[in-house]
Amino acid sequence: MQKTIKFTVMIMLTLIVIFVKVGDVKAEGYGWGYKKNQDHEIPEIGKYEGILDTYGAYFADKSGEKNIYLTFDNGYEQGHTEAILDVLKKEEVPATFFVTGHYVSEEPQLVNRMVDEGHIIGNHSYHHPDFTIMTKQSIQKELETLKEAVANVSEQKEIKYVRPPRGMFNEQTLKWSNELGYIHIFWSLAFKDWETDKQKGWKYAYDQLMEQIHPGAIVLLHTVSSDNAEALERIIVELRKQGYEFKSLDNLVIRDKMDQMIHGF
Repeated sequence: MQKTIKFTVMIMLTLIVIFVKVGDVKAEGYGWGYKKNQDHEIPEIGKYEGILDTYGAYFADKSGEKNIYLTFDNGYEQGHTEAILDVLKKEEVPATFFVTGHYVSEEPQLVNRMVDEGHIIGNHSYHHPDFTIMTKQSIQKELETLKEAVANVSEQKEIKYVRPPRGMFNEQTLKWSNELGYIHIFWSLAFKDWETDKQKGWKYAYDQLMEQIHPGAIVLLHTVSSDNAEALERIIVELRKQGYEFKSLDNLVIRDKMDQMIHGF
């Protein structure tokens, strides 16, 4: 009887510890978000701003210059990425594609084309897990496995930018990513574009982006969206008319690092 009681108590204590640990980790996780505005200004991100600054992460270009950074998340292929790449090539616009392991294994030719045409491949992890409930070693494995997969199908052998799956992060994951040689890239402009069975036509994507556009925007688009593919050229042409320039994330980060070196902060 005593053995049964002791065993039951041990099980209960173990479960309590598990629940507490899981609860603690999840409580520390943040889901990326910002306060949208139609004033064509960088959106407010509240307490996140200090956290991002501490760990050298980016969500926008704060220089005030009319620069735009196009980024795409690629989890799987819906048949629209080639059209997007065609537009980027025609308009000579650089972009960053944050890919997953599934995408690389299923679409190696497209990944290779992205690199060949001068775009940057970013790390969106191999299996798209929530980093905030993982160990540093597990995160490292996710990032390294994706990097190796990209290197096997393209000429890009290193990856410097990471976009956390599901937009989940905390100070620990930002710190660990820095230690692993990565820079977090969030975004200051996005809209609900990923539901492939609820596309609303090119004008929806066009209007959503135009309403939120601002100098220094890091734009998040999903390549599974037919709306985005159809609206992209119109968006680029119109924004150039408004005086915007499309830049690479490398331009943003290199300039920022140089400013820090010059001004000592």
